[in-house]
Amino acid sequence: MNGLDSMSPMRSQGTADLIANEIRARILDGTFASGEQINEVHLAARLQVSRGPVREAVQRLVQEGLLVAVRNRSTSVVQLGPDDIADVYQGRLAIEREAARVVLGRGREDVADALDEVVGAMSDSLARKTWAEVARTDLSFHQTIVDAAGSDRLSRMFSTLVAETLLCMHRFERIFDPPGEIIDQHQRLADLLRSGDVDAYMDEIDWHLRNSVIRLTQAHGAATI
Repeated sequence: MNGLDSMSPMRSQGTADLIANEIRARILDGTFASGEQINEVHLAARLQVSRGPVREAVQRLVQEGLLVAVRNRSTSVVQLGPDDIADVYQGRLAIEREAARVVLGRGREDVADALDEVVGAMSDSLARKTWAEVARTDLSFHQTIVDAAGSDRLSRMFSTLVAETLLCMHRFERIFDPPGEIIDQHQRLADLLRSGDVDAYMDEIDWHLRNSVIRLTQAHGAATI
């Protein structure tokens, strides 16, 4: 069974948002395999919607980096290799370092409090062993810092990397650190931000993201995203 077979007709004429959400979820949970073609005609027929919103949804996912459009060929699910993984996290590191620099240069107590709450939510997700929630909470932690910088452009740039990061995290969930270490790493980042120690925070975020790249690229030898 391919990813298309798992999808059901929509109860009403689906909007592009609903269709994009449906396809995105199927990509992230592996129902649509890496490299699998996404045919707009077949997809519209399966969902019982017109091609217009399907085309818009597909274009949106191409912009997010989850789908790849090749001229004169069907769109397909992205296949991320080691260079792609490193590139995604390099982009994240540049954005997150700049956002943290801004936040650390001004009042940061409210941001640190918000991060503590996210760490608590992450702990709850880990206790329930719901990896999808853990991954989204992990990214929510980092998004909180980026958004706190108050730059719409930084936030938009970060959001473009979220989907690709989620794809990495979902496909290789078993390679990440044990639950306790995941919590400790994020709590340490929150504590360092609260302390205002710029150098220590930058060292920690560098290690945190580079460690993810190392684990993901090592895992890539055993499976293809």
